Amino acid sequence: MVYIQNHNKSNGCPLCTAFCDPDDIESCIIARGKHAFVILNRYPYTSGHLMIVPCDHVPSLDALSSETRAEMMELANHAIKVLQKVYCPEGFNVGMNIGEAAGAGIADHVHMHVVPRWEGDTNFMSSLAHTRVLPESLEETHRRIKEKW
Repeated sequence: MVYIQNHNKSNGCPLCTAFCDPDDIESCIIARGKHAFVILNRYPYTSGHLMIVPCDHVPSLDALSSETRAEMMELANHAIKVLQKVYCPEGFNVGMNIGEAAGAGIADHVHMHVVPRWEGDTNFMSSLAHTRVLPESLEETHRRIKEKW
C-alpha cells in the first residue's frame, strides 16, 4: 500500500528508481545484466511474475540497441528456466504492452513480462471482484527466485 499511496507520475519512473536502488527485496530486483535487469512485478498476475527492463528509459523497442534487445531475450529465457525450477508452471505468457492503448502501465519505459501460468489459474476473484489472490508474499517470491538465479 505504501507504494500505491506514495507513487505518482511526478515522482519519476518507478523502473528507473528501482534500477538505481540496491539489489534487495525493497527494489524487487532479481538480477542485472549489462543493458537490462530483472525485477519482480509489484502487482503480479501470479507468483513469479517477472519483468525484464532495459536500463535505458525509452518507450519502444526500436529505441533500444540491438545488444539491449538481445540481452532482454536472454534474460527472459533464463527467467523461464528459473521459474520452471521454482514453480513448475504448465506454461508462460511472455510479452510487452507497448503504449497506453496496449495496456502499458508504465508506457514511457518499455519492458517485457514473463508470467508463469497454470491451468485454471484465473478464478472468480479476478473476474468478479477485480482482486488477485497470491499464495505467497513478494518477499518469499523474491527469496525463492533469487536463490535459484
